[in-house]
Amino acid sequence: MTVLTIRAAAPADLDELAELAAETFPLACPPGATERDIAAYLAAELTRERFAAHLADPARAVLLAADEDARLIGWSMLVGGEPGDADAAAAVAARPTIELSKFYTRAGVHGRGVAAELMTASLEVAAAGGAASVWLGVNAENARAIRFYEKQGFARVGTKRFRLGGRLEHDLVLERAFDTPAGA
Repeated sequence: MTVLTIRAAAPADLDELAELAAETFPLACPPGATERDIAAYLAAELTRERFAAHLADPARAVLLAADEDARLIGWSMLVGGEPGDADAAAAVAARPTIELSKFYTRAGVHGRGVAAELMTASLEVAAAGGAASVWLGVNAENARAIRFYEKQGFARVGTKRFRLGGRLEHDLVLERAFDTPAGA
């Protein structure tokens, strides 16, 4: 990847962002997730309308990674405030904290440094917002993502559950305090 632009999402990005989310969300789903459950989640949570509401929410930040042709290739969403999940709230130690609620890149750019640059930008936004830490939930079966997050300085601090359709999935809760360097 020679040229990568990372910027805040804008209303003009809503259609392309929804398309990107529909492509990338299934890449991180657990092996037992059904197409029906994935489609239902996409229809409820990752639509143009939902993204418009996220952009209007001052507690959220949506970042986009674009290639040299201005094509979106990754995205992240940060959510400020106390963790809404009781298990995550109990596990996360540093306050104030911001959730890295969504973090995805297209499969074609995996291993090319896009995710690392998007993570750096996401962490910078969280730190600039006054967070002492960033936390996230990642499916316990997603070994590739867990390795990436740990390489970025996140540590396992607990577990939580995530409902995807009729299945209750088990997520690890990872946290990165801002005094923890990447690769530590």
